Amino acid sequence: MNYNWNWNIFWDMEPSGAMTYLDTLVAGAKWTLAVALSAWVLALMFGALIGVLRTLQDNRLAQAIGNAWVELFRNIPLLVQMFLWFFVMPEFLPKEWGDQLKNMPNAPFITAVICLAFFTSSRVAVQITSGIQALPRGQRMAATALGMTTWQTYRHILLPMAGRIVLPPLTSEFMNIIKNSSVALTIGVIELTAASRSMSEYTFQTFEALSAATLIYVCINICIVLLMRVLERTLAVPGFIGSKTQAGGH
Repeated sequence: MNYNWNWNIFWDMEPSGAMTYLDTLVAGAKWTLAVALSAWVLALMFGALIGVLRTLQDNRLAQAIGNAWVELFRNIPLLVQMFLWFFVMPEFLPKEWGDQLKNMPNAPFITAVICLAFFTSSRVAVQITSGIQALPRGQRMAATALGMTTWQTYRHILLPMAGRIVLPPLTSEFMNIIKNSSVALTIGVIELTAASRSMSEYTFQTFEALSAATLIYVCINICIVLLMRVLERTLAVPGFIGSKTQAGGH
């Protein structure tokens, strides 16, 4: 293969003349982080709620709603969900509502955040459910014996413990949402992958563009891993999964 490498291409100006290609990639990385972090906050909120609903032992309706949410958003490919939210959903709403959705400022960004949040929340919900079910039954029974309501039991005992147990898999989900944010380019969000593709199309320096995007993704994920490890060590409960002290576990 006769390919001419040109690493100086990053300092060339893009066609608009507003910034260099390196600036374009940095801007794309910022949009990647904006989409992923916004979606992650929503995914944690919805995932915790759905995970709790699936563990309410005496409420079959809540369990059914939680299970339906998980199966719906977990079993449809993310790309299909992205297209459904952006192109199909406005057509099912009343015309005025649909037009408002289409004309919203940053509509692709908002759609990408919502889609990623719902998709990831189904996976977070499964992990929260597993964390709650991994706790000894005695904790729930002790809370009941102390006169706590169901809400108080989850708020003060079960969720804090389950959250610490599932921190390692949540780290993987956090890294997944960074990578999954690249799907947002299909509806017009100029995130990191889209920025690298744009650079490749204008300069034909495809390998340099993809190499830079890969390096930025790796750096972001390494930072996430290091931060989450610190968080895991800080919040670890001795005797439970994820703690430094494994002896005497439940």
